[in-house]
Amino acid sequence: MYLQSAKSLSTLLLILLLCGCDAGGAVDTVKQLWQFRQEFPDVSPLILLDINQQEEQVPAYELPPLLGSVTGKPIKSVQQWQSNREELLAQFSEHIYGQTPGKLLSVQSRVVESGRLALNGKAQRQQVELDIQGHKVIVLIYRPNNVSEPVPAFLGLNFRGNHTISDEHSVLLTESWVRKEEEHGVLSNRATDANRGYRVRRYPLEMIIDRGYALVTAYYGDFYPDHGGGLVNSVHGLFRNDNNAAEWGAIGAWSWGMSRILDYLEENQGVDASRVVAIGHSRLGKASLWAAAQDLRFAAAISNNSGAVGAALSRRQFGETVKIITAMFPHWFTAEFKNYAGQEGNLPVDQHQLIALLAPRPVYVASASEDSWADPRGEFLATRAAAEVYRLYGMATSEFSAMPAAGEALAGPIAYHLRAGKHDLLDFDWRHFLDFADCYVVAKACCTDSNERRGQCT
Repeated sequence: MYLQSAKSLSTLLLILLLCGCDAGGAVDTVKQLWQFRQEFPDVSPLILLDINQQEEQVPAYELPPLLGSVTGKPIKSVQQWQSNREELLAQFSEHIYGQTPGKLLSVQSRVVESGRLALNGKAQRQQVELDIQGHKVIVLIYRPNNVSEPVPAFLGLNFRGNHTISDEHSVLLTESWVRKEEEHGVLSNRATDANRGYRVRRYPLEMIIDRGYALVTAYYGDFYPDHGGGLVNSVHGLFRNDNNAAEWGAIGAWSWGMSRILDYLEENQGVDASRVVAIGHSRLGKASLWAAAQDLRFAAAISNNSGAVGAALSRRQFGETVKIITAMFPHWFTAEFKNYAGQEGNLPVDQHQLIALLAPRPVYVASASEDSWADPRGEFLATRAAAEVYRLYGMATSEFSAMPAAGEALAGPIAYHLRAGKHDLLDFDWRHFLDFADCYVVAKACCTDSNERRGQCT
């Protein structure tokens, strides 16, 4: 079956280019190409030849000035930065993510399941249905049992359904479309009990609960199923008469969804909605940054391995580029964005400006040392550039003079770390995120690097 995918001369040539002459390596590459063709039938695998993972091949580039307005005037004060903020958001909307509709919709909520002795008695569990004018979303909440007052929370969407981040059988299976993964029990794009709990490693629930935080999540496919035909079952249908709806991509829909969950948390007596951190991994890290950039109610934002059009600089053209991401995932963006494929230098904005839009609220960017697809150096450089705006606010930041070694972190209200390993969200990341939130969301104080590492904020 796999070998049938390598019929064309071009595909065979690609196999030879991507691997050596070892027969096992050739077979593995054919398998990867077959999987690529299954997921992206309209995209030539030859696009993978455009991937640059060599630092010396990064083109010379010049970033749009961070402390310069869209009209070219220098920004020398916080007031000037804030005055320029809406124009900068408009640039990201027009050229990358699409315009988020401003139409207000009625949302009804009801608790469909709850448990007071979840996670071995440590947590309360709530499953809440949000009915957004007929569009249903299930929100899963875990909060500590031993705290009577409203608690701070991490809010982020998940990739495979709420039932995959917990092994508790009371957590409802998603009824939305999910990506087919036979090895994990996902057949015919429908979730089954076979894949319950298989992403628990990304959500150390007891660690989060023990630190005094709630975790709030929902399946991202409830807002926009992540495939080329997902538009028809997305929240876009709620805005059929909105002129901007057609130009609003999936990342925009996921970000919008995070804000609607935050709307609900303002009514939930167990969560302190003024201390909610937007968090996301990979493409959902892109969504967390865009959500918090637009919605000032988020107390902070965390981007984990978000890469291209997330925290990494587009102009570096390293790993996943505009050309590759718009070919593979055109539904994520406004149609305008594909015009910058191979022309990143013509983009009026870059991702250091997106990170800076969080200021003065805390922001954390995390990379992984073996995640070249997401361009860890590009994420670091964007974070370093964005720190200039935090200093404009008079905030002390790391100098970002050199990229940290794997396993090290740079603390501060704008923080960065490089975890050793591959593209993932692991306990190492969460420990740093929790320390960061202790300092800059709960204590709202400038902790020293050593205190942040220990979570001892005074």
